[in-house]
Amino acid sequence: MLQLTTLPNTPTLFGVSLELYYILLVLGVPTFFIWRWLLKKFIKVDRSRKVATWVATLLTTPLLYIGISMLLIFGMNYHPTDDFNQEKWHSEKETRYQLSEDIIDSEMLIGKTKLEVRQILGDENNTDQNDVWSYYLGFRPGFTSISPDMLDIEFIDGKVIRVGQHEN
Repeated sequence: MLQLTTLPNTPTLFGVSLELYYILLVLGVPTFFIWRWLLKKFIKVDRSRKVATWVATLLTTPLLYIGISMLLIFGMNYHPTDDFNQEKWHSEKETRYQLSEDIIDSEMLIGKTKLEVRQILGDENNTDQNDVWSYYLGFRPGFTSISPDMLDIEFIDGKVIRVGQHEN
């Protein structure tokens, strides 16, 4: 089970840090007023409208917090992908990760010789004696990107049998 830890002197309430309650309060206040404005049009009885407003606010505020959190997480991990372009491959080394998925998915290098791969992707200090070549792809955006990604090309009998990607 995943256990969240807090800083040693961070106050908690019911096992949750107080910061979360502040965030929910900041989200809850405008949510309350939006619900009150919306429900005023549909519920004419004052007591029923107040109860419905509070219930709607208490139910939607945590959902709003989760939704915003998920958007931030997915947004930070998003990276565009492009079709392979040899000119872009050679000129924009830091964003090669955008082209790598097309290289892998299209299997464009499978069956090619070392000379053909060198003509397409360049040399990058790979020698004919090695049966695994690596190409620098740059740093893919994300939370855990502390090492650059690499494109690995594996040869058997001088022909490409596998193309994959890994983080160093």
